[in-house]
Amino acid sequence: MTFSVWLLVCFCGLTLGQNVLPQTEVASETGSCFPDMSKFLKEFGAMKQKQEAMETRQKETENQVLELKKKDATNIAFSAATGGSGHNGPFDTETTLIYRKLIINVGNAYNQHTGIFVAPVPGIYYFTFFYHAGGSQVLSLALMKNNEKVVTTYDHKTSQDGDDSGGNAALLQLQQGDQVYVRMYANSHVWQNDHITTFSGVLLRPL
Repeated sequence: MTFSVWLLVCFCGLTLGQNVLPQTEVASETGSCFPDMSKFLKEFGAMKQKQEAMETRQKETENQVLELKKKDATNIAFSAATGGSGHNGPFDTETTLIYRKLIINVGNAYNQHTGIFVAPVPGIYYFTFFYHAGGSQVLSLALMKNNEKVVTTYDHKTSQDGDDSGGNAALLQLQQGDQVYVRMYANSHVWQNDHITTFSGVLLRPL
């Protein structure tokens, strides 16, 4: 019994006790008091049921929103090309290769301005990178996880081969916040345009 109901009962009892009415009048007073309390209790019960139903619907909605957010967080895939035209490099120092031409970027985990992919969720990811370059210069690229070299691709300078194409790929287990990018080593170069030198990645399975 809530405090308000208890107070109402006490009020009715005190009123009857103080007036010291004849038995017939006491019965009349009791009948006039308790029907109102009964009505109040029914209305209070109905309000409580409505409140519980609203809380249940709110909880269900919150769970649905969380499920949608979780599902969106596991849809991660990107593919980008260097863009531009002509040679990129060679440079005197190591350089992060920036792929500015977006082909797809589901989840927005790849940054086309820095060339860096940042894992939004822990999981198993698959990455590929391909290049085209002239044969007159050395070609040396590495797929990097944070500051760790994972796999590389390399081609010697030659006067007999006019151009080179190649690439590499790797499966990586990443934690949230891990960075993956392609490093171009010093004195290396690639040929860049919207289609030929690319970097791609996809989340295969969240952990």
